[in-house]
Amino acid sequence: MAKAQYEPRVKKLYDEQIRKALQEQFNYENEMQIPRLDKIVINMGVGEATADSKKPTIAAEDLAMIAGQKAVVTRARNSIAGFKVRENMPIGAKVTLRRDRMYDFVDRLVTIALPRVRDFRGLNPKSFDGRGNFAMGIKEHIVFPEINYDKVDQIWGMDIIVCTTAKTDDEARALLKALNFPFRQ
Repeated sequence: MAKAQYEPRVKKLYDEQIRKALQEQFNYENEMQIPRLDKIVINMGVGEATADSKKPTIAAEDLAMIAGQKAVVTRARNSIAGFKVRENMPIGAKVTLRRDRMYDFVDRLVTIALPRVRDFRGLNPKSFDGRGNFAMGIKEHIVFPEINYDKVDQIWGMDIIVCTTAKTDDEARALLKALNFPFRQ
């Protein structure tokens, strides 16, 4: 007996509706020109790592719970005396999501995490890099339901970079709007 294949809700929405809408909107001749999500990189910088070397490991564990996959501890490339950072010192954590995990993360980000952000007025529509990638920051990692608020001793911010295959910012903006990203007017 074959196991039923799980398909994320957002991926299904993309395949059934968004692809067709984008093809009509931008008049693509080839199906491969239609923009799609490529990857999502989540990064947590831990500034207190200079005082306590266990902090990046704790941040990596929290990030792994949020992302649903193991996070990598990032290390300093070179020494900076002013910040008391030595070369190869652990200073943060990051994770790269692709395929189904990426679509699951987008679903949780848009429907659960962003509405829980305090004083949230929408995402900045200008946070694109000119090549179809979108970057955003979240001040508190506790907006994700996977994090148990009572067990958190430190609140960290995180950077979320959404990489798309879009050639222009307008195409990427149309894709992310269709994926229900709440951009402010």
